[in-house]
Amino acid sequence: MRHIIATFLVLFAALTAVGQEVGPVRVDSLGKKEALQDSTAGVGAAQDSVKKETRKERKAREKAEKEHEKYYYNGIKKDSARLEIEHLSRIAWRRSLMVPGWGQYTNKGLWWVKVPVIYGGFVGAYLVFDYWQWYYKLFLNELDYRIANNGQPDPDGQLQNWRDTNSLIQQKDYARRNRDLTILVTAGWWGLNVIEAYADSMLKNRWNIGRDMKMKVTPTVLPTTGGDNVALNGFGVVPGLKLTMTLN
Repeated sequence: MRHIIATFLVLFAALTAVGQEVGPVRVDSLGKKEALQDSTAGVGAAQDSVKKETRKERKAREKAEKEHEKYYYNGIKKDSARLEIEHLSRIAWRRSLMVPGWGQYTNKGLWWVKVPVIYGGFVGAYLVFDYWQWYYKLFLNELDYRIANNGQPDPDGQLQNWRDTNSLIQQKDYARRNRDLTILVTAGWWGLNVIEAYADSMLKNRWNIGRDMKMKVTPTVLPTTGGDNVALNGFGVVPGLKLTMTLN
């Protein structure tokens, strides 16, 4: 009986010791878990504090940046004269973009020469386009007639002597290419009108020499060096012109 009681006491003591060793480990693991949860909560709070930019806010920010660029250049604030020059230049090229020649009229100067040249270019482009459109339709209609009538030429058409169908197709494609090229050239002419209005406005308002510069051209003689010189009976000089520019 004493042996049974002793054995029971030994087992009870051993279980108690094991429980004491395991207990702190569980507490420490629980503490680590709580610390990890706290750190995760802190990261989540930081992410929540960073508010995502909405579409409306982004547009407002971009608008503010454009306004800043309008009044600042490389971080330096523009003066009123520069802002006025840029404003006049914007008016000129925008008007020419809407109505060709309007920007040239706004800039004054030789607008009475530039505007007829601009519209003369458009008239010429229209005449060239109309010709190639007629040429294209001529061959296209002939091809349509021959396809519908087993290759027979149109008796009322102007291409009865064209027997080769491939030649008709080549001429049709040639006319269409030139017609489309005329459209591209006309668009380029319109763009050139806009560029000219902008450049003329910038040059006119930013660089103005006025009447402070004087230029004088006078005849003179220039010395020559080297070789057998027989100019002016061997005096070693040749006639020339001297250009004198004076800035007041």
